[in-house]
Amino acid sequence: MNLFLELRRHGKLADKRHPMYDKNKFGRVFMYAMGVFWAGYLIFFGSMFAFVLNGESREPYQLINGALIIFLALDFLMRFPFQKTPTQEIKPYLLLPIRRTRLIDCLLLRSGLHSFNLIWLFFFVPFAILTVARFYGVAGVVTYSIGVWLLMVMNNYWFLLCRTLMNERVWWVALPLIVYGAIGCALFIPDDSPLFDWSVTLGEGFITGGVLSFLLVLAAIALLWFINRRVMAGLVYNELNKVEDTTVKVRKVSEYKFLDRYGEIGEYIRLEMKMMLRNKICKTSLRTIVLLVLAFSALLSFTEAYDSTGMKDFILIYNYIIFGIMFLLTIMGYEGNYIDGLMSRKESIYSLLRAKYTLYSLAILIPFVLMTPAMVMGKLTVLSCVAWGLFTAGPIYFGLFQMAVYNTRTVDLNTKLTTRQNGGTGLQGIITAAVFGVPLLLNVLFKALWGETVTHVILIVLGAGFILTSRLWIKNVYHRFMKRRYKNLEGFRDSRQR
Repeated sequence: MNLFLELRRHGKLADKRHPMYDKNKFGRVFMYAMGVFWAGYLIFFGSMFAFVLNGESREPYQLINGALIIFLALDFLMRFPFQKTPTQEIKPYLLLPIRRTRLIDCLLLRSGLHSFNLIWLFFFVPFAILTVARFYGVAGVVTYSIGVWLLMVMNNYWFLLCRTLMNERVWWVALPLIVYGAIGCALFIPDDSPLFDWSVTLGEGFITGGVLSFLLVLAAIALLWFINRRVMAGLVYNELNKVEDTTVKVRKVSEYKFLDRYGEIGEYIRLEMKMMLRNKICKTSLRTIVLLVLAFSALLSFTEAYDSTGMKDFILIYNYIIFGIMFLLTIMGYEGNYIDGLMSRKESIYSLLRAKYTLYSLAILIPFVLMTPAMVMGKLTVLSCVAWGLFTAGPIYFGLFQMAVYNTRTVDLNTKLTTRQNGGTGLQGIITAAVFGVPLLLNVLFKALWGETVTHVILIVLGAGFILTSRLWIKNVYHRFMKRRYKNLEGFRDSRQR
């Protein structure tokens, strides 16, 4: 525990001394505000469920206990956009007489004590006060809340294991799919599901303070802790010793010779493609994007879950925007690893920005192709997909490219567990909110004023205008970047992994 507290203190000091600390303050305030909003949202739903389920054949808490597995599955999905794998700059501590496994244990303990594991209590505590307290008193509410928290901690380690494995090999995505597929079959196929009864029994064990229920969850936490420790120990060893750099043999090197005809722009497109396809962090982001777009497109195409107009528009916009968010929100961050070399040639940054815009504009074809089944099934129109694709390549990319002027933090290309833990800046939070919120608001406003067809025509015109004038505004971004180049260089150098 002393080591954990010391590492926590060191992390806070490193965070305050980091050059991005002042820029992260707004981001923290924004996240706290969002946390308060979601807490109020869950309190409302917890109270509402207590009254809505009051007239059923079973007590409300029994029905909710039967759905605990569904809550765990929902919690698992919620963690993907909001929770990252825990990181710690381990290298300095390896010079001290500290075992590597103890450092990993501190990472796992920090993950288990993360405030995200408490968010569902804002749903369950009000619900328990209204339904459990009248039968089991305050003690029942307290033990029930502790049991739910332990379940979320267990789910945290299960998510951490899946996320860590998927970051290494994309086919590990089959693990949660198989597990949740089996759980879904066990819940919904039998008329009288034994899994539902077991979940009810587990929840009532929490309420009554049953030792067996708590021991069962603690045993699951211990098992997942041990598996995570073994997996992370191997990955930390690989990262620190660069095992992949010395053992993996490249059998075929792709030179993308078709890009030679495009001169310097082609060279930077080649550099960007190699960065995306050869570095661990970039490959993981690319796989995540494709899987998310594929999953949403499949759900939209072959199910009726998102047949409402609002959900169709949201998924359509999300599938286009997510690519830019993942790569362009931190634009120049990856280049911070070798920014000194880029700055040694005149106007190389301008050529790099043009290459990025060309490549990521062409990448919009990926979600367009993946949404083809939705167009064939009649869930989406070709005009809407074309309109939002052009609007993404136009105004949305215009907004994201402004971050090239203000990003000053180097994003490591390969390390996941042994790097510094730093969040995004406040400006990145504002841009992210604007990139998601403004298109949705414009879509609703334009459709209310002029209808669907006219809205798509307006989006096409706006998108085409920004695309045709891309050289002008990219040149403007380049000139503003060069005015801040010394400040940006200092930030990139200070935030590099050493």
